Amino acid sequence: MDKNTFTGLFLILIILVGSTFLLKPSEEEIKKEKALQDSLAKAKSIVATPQGQQKPQNNQVILGDSTLSSAIQTEAISFLENDKIKLSLSNVGGKIVGSEIKTETDYQGKPVVLFKNANFGLEFISNGKQVNTNNLFFSRVDSLPNKVTYRYAETDGSYIDYTYTLENGSNQVEFNIALKGYSQKIPGSTTDLNMIWGTSLLQQEKDIKNERHYSTIYYRTLDGDVDHLSETESDEKSLEDKKINWISFKQHFFSTAIISNDGFGKVNTKVETSAANDIVKKYNTKLSLAYKPLDVNTYNFSFYFGNNKFSQLKDQGHDLEKQVKMGWGPLKWINRYLVLPIFNFFNNFNLSYGLIILLLTLILKTVLFPFTYKSYLSMAKMRVLKPEMDEIKAKVGEDNQALLQQEYLKLYKQAGVNPLGGCLPLLFQMPFILAFFYFFPNLFELRHESFLWMKDLSTYDDLIKFPAIPLLGWDHISLMCLLMTASTLIYTYFNNQTSNVQGQMKYIGYITPLIFFGVLNSYPSGLNYYYFCANILTFTQQILIRRFVNDDKIHAQIQEYKKKPETSKKKSGFQKKLEDMMRQQQQMQQQQKNKK
Repeated sequence: MDKNTFTGLFLILIILVGSTFLLKPSEEEIKKEKALQDSLAKAKSIVATPQGQQKPQNNQVILGDSTLSSAIQTEAISFLENDKIKLSLSNVGGKIVGSEIKTETDYQGKPVVLFKNANFGLEFISNGKQVNTNNLFFSRVDSLPNKVTYRYAETDGSYIDYTYTLENGSNQVEFNIALKGYSQKIPGSTTDLNMIWGTSLLQQEKDIKNERHYSTIYYRTLDGDVDHLSETESDEKSLEDKKINWISFKQHFFSTAIISNDGFGKVNTKVETSAANDIVKKYNTKLSLAYKPLDVNTYNFSFYFGNNKFSQLKDQGHDLEKQVKMGWGPLKWINRYLVLPIFNFFNNFNLSYGLIILLLTLILKTVLFPFTYKSYLSMAKMRVLKPEMDEIKAKVGEDNQALLQQEYLKLYKQAGVNPLGGCLPLLFQMPFILAFFYFFPNLFELRHESFLWMKDLSTYDDLIKFPAIPLLGWDHISLMCLLMTASTLIYTYFNNQTSNVQGQMKYIGYITPLIFFGVLNSYPSGLNYYYFCANILTFTQQILIRRFVNDDKIHAQIQEYKKKPETSKKKSGFQKKLEDMMRQQQQMQQQQKNKK
């Protein structure tokens, strides 16, 4: 290296070192730059927040320096409320992000908060770019106490307005969307805009497993058909052939629904069971809105946030009350047009719900008493005939069942006895038993209502608690379910004594109540209380009937009937068919013997 080269490098080094010290920023300048970078990073994180994620926890407005980008904003929450509900609205997406039912409490005694976060917005192409309003920052443009309007405005004068109106005493929120100035930006081939809506509904009841069982997405077509996705597992459904009137995110006793008089098209819905301890299920839907290339497109909807009380849902219109599961087929009509009106009648007198359930049971048992009496009389006749049936059995033998049954039928015909007469009350009671199985678990009126030791008739009473049993998952025994099972076993014992049930049927009567105990242990105590009352009243009726039914008198009547000519004895169509069936069975057995 020569002298000139060395001198040049040395001068360059001096310049670099000197500039480092001379151009070094002051402490004040470093702080300003750090604040700038922090603000930019925060704004970037807000804009990039995935759908459904929680925004900054303090929910305060923090505006950046006026010299910075307009994207430096944070979420601000406004409230819209009346005497029924309180809604939280966010400037991020201009959407409802929280819903509180002010008139109800959850299982912990806290206000019912249906959800704390939600995705909601329009999706469409504008100037060749995908727009999702769920993540855009809106500005509030009004100051009315019962009305909130959020606007997303662009520099060219186009804007999107979301307007929410809530009248006092209502659980419905009127919701209006207006798109102005997008006709030149949205492709001319566009016929629909997508509207996305999704949230996770929070636990409100003590038994979240049971709450999930009654929670899913319901929907109604403009034709009036109401249907739902699966309640027992995650489900997804596309609805493209019919327009949808409303979509409801239903949980056991509460609903969050959006209603459109004009209808939604191309609906995709999805419900997922959540693994989170405090989340009932996750709900998502994508709805399409008809779009026309006009300067202004407007859409009118309403939201419903409230309970699933049948009368309240009916008052909202649009068949929202059909979300309340009343059973299938005839069971639904029994509950809706018979049981519910009687229940509401007694409810007008401000009686306790325990007493109303008892009165319902008394009415049912009174109506069915004539059939109960005939059933007992039929069982008494069978009991009187038992000695003669034993003689036939000894004569024919047990090997030839067809011939044995045919001889029994001859005896029944001679004695004027219907062997199935004892089943009549069960056949008439069964629809009511099954109808109540749907009625009480879905009856909002029982929620948080106490009776005796039962603190909440809409869920199980857990007076007896213990650590969870593996496999079974039990951590309690419902005392009312235990009493119901005990009363069923006692009733079965006395019923067997009356009817002289023999063989396997005798033991099935004892096994069945034990099986039902395992099933009903976690069912509402109101349902188990009804079954308990039904058992006690049935048992009481049979005790009273036994005082007026004399076996000797019945035996004498049967012997007198036997003396009548066969031509004067009526034969029911059922008896004739049964005889023909027995005769055919006997012939088939005889043919098989001949072949051997």
